[in-house]
Amino acid sequence: MKIGIPGGLLYYRYEPFVRTFFNELEVDAEYSTRSNKEILDLGARNCVDEACLPMKLFHGHAAKLQKTCDYITVPRIMNCEFGESICPKFRGLPELVGSGTGKSNQIFTEPIYMNDKEKLKKALKKGCRQIGVSDSRLEKAFRSALENQSNTSFGLNEDGYRHRVFLAGHPYNIYDSFANLNLLQKLHHLDIGVITEEWVNRSELMGELTGFIKRPYWFFLIHNFAPAMVLMKRKDIDGIVYVSSFCCGTDSVTIELIKNSIGSFPFLVLKLDEQTGEAGYNTRLEAFREVLK
Repeated sequence: MKIGIPGGLLYYRYEPFVRTFFNELEVDAEYSTRSNKEILDLGARNCVDEACLPMKLFHGHAAKLQKTCDYITVPRIMNCEFGESICPKFRGLPELVGSGTGKSNQIFTEPIYMNDKEKLKKALKKGCRQIGVSDSRLEKAFRSALENQSNTSFGLNEDGYRHRVFLAGHPYNIYDSFANLNLLQKLHHLDIGVITEEWVNRSELMGELTGFIKRPYWFFLIHNFAPAMVLMKRKDIDGIVYVSSFCCGTDSVTIELIKNSIGSFPFLVLKLDEQTGEAGYNTRLEAFREVLK
């Protein structure tokens, strides 16, 4: 029995947990973690038209794994580790993938609440029982996975470049080099380094939200808007580059909040979709470098 694990969406945030968990379960796992044109084409055929690029890529990874695996892990993530909400499509991901591939072999589809360890373990336990893993092995794997996730450092904080920008966006847009057309490499070529939201601590993030009528409940709004404000006020950055998926609803709000809060501070928004032409993309990056100068 082989279990397929698509390396898309929040896999980029929780990879240490996922890999440790399945290694400790001692199951035969196959990972699909590098996006490419073949996976994008598969995803576009198997996903609803109005979905964003990251959703289509996840569908592509799942469809690729369907060819060689007995089961596919498709997590139904309800919220992240601090309790904030994420895109509704995450909550319906198993149904979206099932309707696209026409197969019902998705596992680990119980609602996952990353801010509640007991609920998280309960959801994983049901998936483990589906594949014949004992509760005692689950307990050991769960503890090891939590420990590895908490002990792993994330994010980028680059020095040695003429300019440095806050690279904002969802992790699957920042770290998927196929989706963002090798953005990090292009920025480095332009003598621009980056810093990401992981280098702003939680108390600083919360401090930037005190001016709202009520605390925002979108995870990615908090983790992009607040770090942008902190890093700009610290004078740690020369500008902001926001990598966003075309038709992302939460980003449409976050981007406007940042724009309305930074005045004339250099700010570039890069929209990602299925187009792979790089000429206009490169021109915008080069123009932004001139603004930074």
